[in-house]
Amino acid sequence: MKLTTADELLLMPKGRMRHELVRGELRTMTPAGFEHGRVALRVAQLLGAHVEETGIGVAAGAETGFVLSTDPDTVRAPDAAFVSKERAEEVGRTVKYWPGAPDFAAEVISPNDTFHEVQTKALEWLAAGTIIVLLLDPDQQTATVYRGQGDTHVHSAEDTLDLSDAVPGFTVPVARLFA
Repeated sequence: MKLTTADELLLMPKGRMRHELVRGELRTMTPAGFEHGRVALRVAQLLGAHVEETGIGVAAGAETGFVLSTDPDTVRAPDAAFVSKERAEEVGRTVKYWPGAPDFAAEVISPNDTFHEVQTKALEWLAAGTIIVLLLDPDQQTATVYRGQGDTHVHSAEDTLDLSDAVPGFTVPVARLFA
């Protein structure tokens, strides 16, 4: 089987389906359902507003590819992400995939996602250098925060998240993520 590279993935024609690359293997992602898209936009809006207001870095929305590993290549796309100002300035403007993991990645769980798939993806982000991975479950209205292998906490709608160790000054009530 021929493995696909990040550069080949970037040049693929855009269609209705989006793709991620996992150790050189192309993974087709079905279009997200409405609730998934609504929650993904909500977290991206809140993150983006905070980043713009504070000038601490760059926020990115869904479909933004991050190269997590090479040879074979892994390119993942979270529903929302953040890269610190220092790291963004170091890399500069790029039209290709971001060369590395974001400091913060948010993923919204889709109805067809399995727990194993979602957890594996969160651990891949962490292994690549992401400081915090936030998994949002629209059905349960919970936010699971991964800060490292074994450092996982599930938060309910009554809780407030402090994500400052990845996104300085970013705190958000869980309920706002699903509002």
